[in-house]
Amino acid sequence: MFEKFNYYPDQIQKYYQAAVRDLHLAILAEAPEIIFYLSYNIIIKMAIAVCAKNNLRVKSRVGHHIELIAKLAEYLDDQEIEDVANKMRTKRNRDLYDGGVITSEKEAEFYICFCKKLVERADRYLSPDKLL
Repeated sequence: MFEKFNYYPDQIQKYYQAAVRDLHLAILAEAPEIIFYLSYNIIIKMAIAVCAKNNLRVKSRVGHHIELIAKLAEYLDDQEIEDVANKMRTKRNRDLYDGGVITSEKEAEFYICFCKKLVERADRYLSPDKLL
């Protein structure tokens, strides 16, 4: 599912910034469904950035999101990431293939908080020498 690839630091930074940009959009969004969609994208984009930091490039195959999520949780040493992200992935799939699902405001708030923490953790992981 992954192949070795040497990324330049600016490439990793672009992946990271894409996730941060989505976080800012999610914070500004009012519709819970938009927040959910952006939150899931944040997780996947951050997983790509963290994998790139480890010289791994994911191949676009069936199940590659599952593998990205697992690697993100592994590198950040946090099983909760995998648990929450896989529940979101399942919900996203139900939304796409089962005619839609509703995201509550309470869920949307949880996703925003979760993603803020994830971005903070990934920031420290990607820039360990940076003073926060």
